[in-house]
Amino acid sequence: MFGFGQLIDVLKKNPKKIVFTEGNDPRILEAASRLLAGTFLHPILVGNEEEIFAVAEECAFNIRGAEIIDPANFERMDEMVEMFCELRKSKGVTPEEARKTLLQANYFGTMLVKMGIADSLLGGATYSTADTVRPALQLIKTKPGNSIVSSCFILVRPSATGENEVLAMGDCAINIHPTEDELVEIAGETAECARIFGIDPKVAFLSYSTLGSGKGEDVDKMRNAASKAKEKYPNVAIEGELQFDAAVSPRVARTKCPGNEVAGYANTFVFPDINAGNIGYKIAQRLGNFEAYGPILLGLNAPINDLSRGCNAAEVYSMAIITAALA
Repeated sequence: MFGFGQLIDVLKKNPKKIVFTEGNDPRILEAASRLLAGTFLHPILVGNEEEIFAVAEECAFNIRGAEIIDPANFERMDEMVEMFCELRKSKGVTPEEARKTLLQANYFGTMLVKMGIADSLLGGATYSTADTVRPALQLIKTKPGNSIVSSCFILVRPSATGENEVLAMGDCAINIHPTEDELVEIAGETAECARIFGIDPKVAFLSYSTLGSGKGEDVDKMRNAASKAKEKYPNVAIEGELQFDAAVSPRVARTKCPGNEVAGYANTFVFPDINAGNIGYKIAQRLGNFEAYGPILLGLNAPINDLSRGCNAAEVYSMAIITAALA
C-alpha cells in the first residue's frame, strides 16, 4: 500500500523539476530546502532573487541549489510571449497584454511548464484555486478525450496491520454540479490517480440509494453515470448507485446487494456533487483520522496542483512529491 517512500523511490530514478509560483513564501522555502536536501526533486522558485534569499536567510532555510526565475528579467520572455499569444490567439491577445499577464507568477509558472522548463507546478499558498486552475485550462489545457478538469483527495490512515489504509475521493473541490458524463470522466481520472498511490480501484458512485432502493433525479444521475462508466472502463471494478454504508461495510453489503464485487469493499468514491464531496472527505479527515492529500487536479496535460491557503510546510513538501510523481 501507499507510502511516500514509494513515490520518492520513483523520483530518484527519474528526478523532476517543479515550479513554485510563490517563491518568497516561508512555507514554500522551508519545503524547498527539504527537497533540495533530498536531491530527488528540483525546485524552481518564481520571484525576485534578492527578496527570496532575504526571506530564506531570515527564516534560516538553506535554498542553495534552487533555481530562481524572476519574470521581470527572464531571458526567454520574448519566446514565452510569442507562445502565449499563439495559445491565446482566439482571444486576440496582443504581445503587450501577454507580457503584462506573464508578470503574474501563476501565469508565468504555468508557461514554464508549457515550455518544458519545469515538469509540474504547485501554487495557491496565497491565492485561490481558481487562480491556479484558470491559467492551467488556458495554457496547459485538458488531455485528449477529456472535457473537464476534476480533482481527487487521497486519504491515508495507518492500520493495525502496519500497512496504510488508502482511499481516493473525487470530485471534492472543482466541479460544483457535475453532469452524468462529467461524473464518468471524474470516475476514470480518480481511478487512474488511485493506482498511482497503490490502490486497486473499486469504484462506488455514491447516493442516498443502493441499487434502486430510493427514487429521484439525483439517484437516476448516479445510476446512469455508473452504468456509462462500466461501459467506458470495462477493466475497472465499478458499482452504483450505492449508499456509503453499502459501499464500505461487507456486512451491510451482504444485506443490501449480496454477491456484489464492489459493495462492501469500495476504496475509490465518486460523489454526486461538490457539497457531498467536500463534506465527505473532511469527515474522514477530522473524525476518521485520515491524512488528506489534495486536491490533486486531474485531466490536464501536465501536473498542476493547488495548495490550501492554510497549508503548512509539511503539506507543501508532501504535495510537491505527489505532483511531481504524476509527471
